Amino acid sequence: MARRSRPNVFGLAFLDAMTCGLGSVILLYMIINANVRVRADEAQHDLAAEVERLEELVLDGSLGLVRLRNSIEEVENDRTLSRGLARRLLEALEALRRELATMEESTLARREHVRRLQSDLKTLEDEARRLSAAQPDDEIPGDRTRAFVGDGDRQYLTGLKLGGDRIFILLDSSSSMLDETIVNVIRRRNLPDDRKIRARKWQQAVSTVDWLTTQLPRSSTFQIYTFADGARPVLDGTGGRWLDASQRDVLEAAVQAVREIVPDGGTSLHHGLAAVAAMRPQPDNLILLIDGLPTRGAREPKRGTVSSQQRIAHFEQAIQLLPRGLPVNTVLFPMEGDPAAPSAYWKLALATRGSFFSPARDWP
Repeated sequence: MARRSRPNVFGLAFLDAMTCGLGSVILLYMIINANVRVRADEAQHDLAAEVERLEELVLDGSLGLVRLRNSIEEVENDRTLSRGLARRLLEALEALRRELATMEESTLARREHVRRLQSDLKTLEDEARRLSAAQPDDEIPGDRTRAFVGDGDRQYLTGLKLGGDRIFILLDSSSSMLDETIVNVIRRRNLPDDRKIRARKWQQAVSTVDWLTTQLPRSSTFQIYTFADGARPVLDGTGGRWLDASQRDVLEAAVQAVREIVPDGGTSLHHGLAAVAAMRPQPDNLILLIDGLPTRGAREPKRGTVSSQQRIAHFEQAIQLLPRGLPVNTVLFPMEGDPAAPSAYWKLALATRGSFFSPARDWP
């Protein structure tokens, strides 16, 4: 009988141990893999939230960038406009400096001219006083409808030609008639109307009109207009008609209407002379009371300021409306900052065979 071999216990135990070890490794791998997947899902969720947050930040940044670009474009536009405005202001400043230099040069010549005129006027007054010594003070010329009483023994020698059958008196009633300086004109035009009327310069112009009406021949006709932005007769309802200078009540009403006018607006000589040219029959004598070259033409100005060249252009365009052969007698009330006015109106007097007169402060 054959001899049986003994089983190898060591071989089976080793295989069991290896199998258990492999199973443990597989189980451990499965446990670790499950945890890794859970953590990966959590990390991926966190990363997705972070990505979404970063995308929102990028979108906000893009919108902010667009706004900044728009702001930069607006700033550049404002900068360009500011540069243009600054350039225009510098040009205007330079023009004002040149004009101021011209005015300063002409001021000395005007002062010398005024001194000569004052000397000549004193000589004429002395001569007139000597010639009129034999005439009573209260004598009123026989061909005058009204009388004008001045201060003291002043003789009203002006050189104005007040003859003619149809005498037109044209009075400037613009804001500049409130004072002789630009600063005071600006200050006074904001005052109440009753204080505007009492302005010394305007009262001098009103007194001049009053005096002119006393010089009208009884046989003549007359009309009185005021002009500023437009032109109108001082007596309502008399536009385009000649009035009888022999009627004292008409003269008194006209002078009273002038006393109630409030100076206001710009100076449009064009409208004033257009009213003169519209009279039928046309006047044969024009008395113009004004304080300088016009600041406006036929139309409303587009800008608030006007240069000396523009004022001269307005003047030259306006006098083209004058009827042919009409003498223009100008009473010029001095105004600051208008050195070209005396020369312009003096040349107008020569060209029309009229006269030019710039009164003293206490005249008439």
